[in-house]
Amino acid sequence: MRWMWIDKVVAYEPNRRLVAVKGVSLSEEHLHAHFAAEGALPACPVMPNSLILEGMAQTAGILVGSVHGFREKVVLAKVASAVIERDVNPGETIRYDATIERMDESGASTVGTIERFSFVDNAWAPVGRIEMMFSHLDQNRAGTEFPEENFVFGENFRTLLSGLGAIAPGAKSPH
Repeated sequence: MRWMWIDKVVAYEPNRRLVAVKGVSLSEEHLHAHFAAEGALPACPVMPNSLILEGMAQTAGILVGSVHGFREKVVLAKVASAVIERDVNPGETIRYDATIERMDESGASTVGTIERFSFVDNAWAPVGRIEMMFSHLDQNRAGTEFPEENFVFGENFRTLLSGLGAIAPGAKSPH
């Protein structure tokens, strides 16, 4: 995983639920093009919905991976549904709340809600709901061989995983 779209895990119920947050800052480069000033129209920066979806995929994927101690290579297999009803702007915080609905040896299905906290309104407001399915690559039925190391939960996840309590601070990432 090259980019992280969550900043911190704030709640964890093993095998059931994970909540993560991300602060949206105007210093994030993608906001300058989404949407840039054009002609007489001023800039209107908003967090792209695709990146909001990726943040939920990372949150739910960490939850699914934690069930088996991050031994499985967990990848997003399908977005069953995604409804995003509000924009998220710089200066707001996104909260991703992911819950496992089904889990078996081949993968899992999750449901998640997204909220935003506006310091202007001083309140959380709903943004959307996403249902996702994840696959355990090592249980893949296609016969494809994958590298032994866990390239999904690699070095970039170390800080988040230690904050979750899944690994000791400073330890190598699991498998």
